[in-house]
Amino acid sequence: MLTFKNYNIADWFSFYRIAAAPFLLVLIWLDLQLVFTWLLLISYLTDAIDGFLARKLKITSPRGSQLDSFGDQITLIIGLIGLFYFESDFIKINLVLILIAFFPYIIQMLIAYFKYGKATAFHTYLAKLSAVIQSIFILWSLFFNPEYVLFYAMIIIGIVETIEEIVLIFMYKNWASDVKGIFWALRDQRRLKKRNH
Repeated sequence: MLTFKNYNIADWFSFYRIAAAPFLLVLIWLDLQLVFTWLLLISYLTDAIDGFLARKLKITSPRGSQLDSFGDQITLIIGLIGLFYFESDFIKINLVLILIAFFPYIIQMLIAYFKYGKATAFHTYLAKLSAVIQSIFILWSLFFNPEYVLFYAMIIIGIVETIEEIVLIFMYKNWASDVKGIFWALRDQRRLKKRNH
């Protein structure tokens, strides 16, 4: 049985992102863009903090990785909803490109749930880079105005990262967390041991 005392400090930062989501949605509904953007910034910062703490305190775990990924996905969705609401003109102009970029992500999620029964938590270097650029673009757009250089960088890196995730899903028969990328996966003992058995 899972109880709250089983969770560590890094997990609680992930919980914060999940718990903050409904409040952020209310702020969008109330049309409070500046307050929403500052609180969204705090959510993004907790993502950086929980990963740092987990590595520094050596409290990484598959459960923590999955919780972190769920918190990331929730925060990204909330950020996109805010972007769609507060920057609707920009979204309408670039909707086709956004959908083209989003389609592989949906495919990746479906493949993961079909194969593992849950979302991936590879936390690759590309995924981290993609998340940073996404957060910078969303925050910059909400604090100032959408910047096309950031937008195109987010789209390109997002597509490449999603393709890598799909490749990793096919490389790992069983769910695995914290894989740095395809190069590291080729030498990952977790994958090699499963293949040898």
